[in-house]
Amino acid sequence: MMDAHWLVPDWPAPPNVRAVCTTRQGGVSRGRYESLNLGDHVGDLADDVAENRHRLEQAIGARPVFLQQVHGIGVAALDEAESEGVVRDGTAADACTASTVGLACTIMVADCLPVLFTDGSGRRVAAAHAGWRGLAGGVLEATARCFTPEPEAGPPRGASKVIAWLGPCIGPGAFEVGPEVKAAFEAHAPEAASCFRPAPAAGKWLADLPALARQRLRAAGVDAVYGNDGSDGWCTVTNPSRFFSHRRDGVSGRFAALVWKV
Repeated sequence: MMDAHWLVPDWPAPPNVRAVCTTRQGGVSRGRYESLNLGDHVGDLADDVAENRHRLEQAIGARPVFLQQVHGIGVAALDEAESEGVVRDGTAADACTASTVGLACTIMVADCLPVLFTDGSGRRVAAAHAGWRGLAGGVLEATARCFTPEPEAGPPRGASKVIAWLGPCIGPGAFEVGPEVKAAFEAHAPEAASCFRPAPAAGKWLADLPALARQRLRAAGVDAVYGNDGSDGWCTVTNPSRFFSHRRDGVSGRFAALVWKV
């Protein structure tokens, strides 16, 4: 059974698709990692992380596949590894996709934006890790392309429309960036300027990561987007009892967003 503190996306996913976003609650880690830290690369005790991941797998009844996230735009196809019997954690990628039942596309975060995807027919699911570098580089567009039908499948039916859910991330009141970040987004799309406002520090900007993601998804043809609207309740930095935050704490655990088929 999933922990009552975890977030279950409110989106019109088909009946055979499940999704969840964990919080800090439900695990055994201690100290700054309390309690459900799922990151095995942040200095937490290996046995505690292993127990936390085991609890997650038992709770969702599916196999979470953890990536080695590198702030790029690579998309791992979990089905290919599964067909070869070698589904392993640690693939270097910042997104993944699956059409096999029981394989959970998993993204770990502690300020970056997790984005979950499915299509209206429940044929495929995907998840992406959207920090500002990956987002500016096109990780969401690369993930959305996973849902393009094969030529022999013919044109997509109306029920195959792609939908996305944005999870918790650093909020627009806390995400202070330099001018190079603003310039990177504006170079791709001038309208990205509307997602930045001057920060209190001279020469700095406050970036609205969820709004930037919505712009990029809309341009990629994904206009059915749910979840994080940039309000305070979604901010990892300002909700310390609920979410891990690297920006807030320096050394921090990781929570995860997952989507899978049943």
